[in-house]
Amino acid sequence: MKLAFVVQRYGADIAGGSEAHCRALAQQLAPRHDITVLTSCATDYVSWRNVHAPGETRDGSVRVIRFAVRSPRDLHAFADLSDEVFDSRASPERQRAWFTANGPDVPDLLDHLQRFGRTYDLVLFWTYRYFPSYFGVPIVKERAVLLPTAEEDHAIDLDVLGEFFTLPAAYLFLTPEEQALVSSRAARPLGPAAVIGTGIEPAETSDGRARTLLEQSGIPRDFVLYLGRVDRNKGCHTLLDHFQQYLDAFASDELTLVLAGPAKMRVPPHPRITSLGYVADDLRRALLAHARVLAVPSPYESLSIALLEGWNYGVPAIVNARCRVLQGQVRRANGGLPYRSGEEFSEALAYLRTHENERRVLGEQGRAYVDREYRWPTVIERVERLLGDLVGQRANVKGQR
Repeated sequence: MKLAFVVQRYGADIAGGSEAHCRALAQQLAPRHDITVLTSCATDYVSWRNVHAPGETRDGSVRVIRFAVRSPRDLHAFADLSDEVFDSRASPERQRAWFTANGPDVPDLLDHLQRFGRTYDLVLFWTYRYFPSYFGVPIVKERAVLLPTAEEDHAIDLDVLGEFFTLPAAYLFLTPEEQALVSSRAARPLGPAAVIGTGIEPAETSDGRARTLLEQSGIPRDFVLYLGRVDRNKGCHTLLDHFQQYLDAFASDELTLVLAGPAKMRVPPHPRITSLGYVADDLRRALLAHARVLAVPSPYESLSIALLEGWNYGVPAIVNARCRVLQGQVRRANGGLPYRSGEEFSEALAYLRTHENERRVLGEQGRAYVDREYRWPTVIERVERLLGDLVGQRANVKGQR
């Protein structure tokens, strides 16, 4: 099949979850299919400033075509428009203007779809909330496959999305909770569709070098790990508050909170909180191999890859139960404990600290869940089945004309 992947940013250095999902799927499918990624020249999702040159490059066997962003995001104007759209019954025109302002505004990408969209068997779109997907899906709706990566945030309630979500020819969802959420906004079941999750490679066996690397980085033996972008939107401000509340309640516990990911918010200085910023792959693996517990505080997720990565190493999790996706993942895996408040966070963490066998069992159950549901052969089989059926159905319809 000749497939186009449309995503707002693309590259090995992009930390976003939907972007990483797009790139991983492109790399996995490229040996069997002709993959072209259509994306912007930007690397930063806040400013959308052009960094890469427009034009064609290669990412291994994947063809990448980048399109220039017409103008960087006006942060003040965007904040004002967001307040207007989310705090009042804004008109459809103002809601559509929000998708333009949210960016990245890449008109040449839309022109490419107008001119060449029908040369692709299917066009896969990541993330409904950005300009390329919102305005690109209608152009090639008869061959569009939407991966919404939808979360229960303000944007999902915009009125214009009710119709938008009915346009694609098919859907790939990350979790059952995401599928239910998007279907509710479309006011009908959406199909054909598949819940695919994402692929996780088996964890590497830990050795003494991993522990040495942690010691060189100043990481103590007992730590709870947060993995990902350190951002208020990821619930990190509540995690910091909850962990300090835990330390107040259990002063004798020498546990440290380690934050591994680029910081988009201020992390207050504290002797038991370590913020590493962006970490290289070898340190990331070492952290996962030796973490006692993984904390996932996000209120908004379509799928937590960090949670799967922790389970891949047999690390149990404590997760924000106010996020239906996280609660669903933990329930299906039986791989951790949910919490709804600072008090419940402290209780869950204290339980895992004092019940070593139960902590180990929860981690192993999480690993078994990843083995069943999230290895690449399983994920790719789900993707291939839906895409193959869709192309076959379109060929049959074309042959009957």
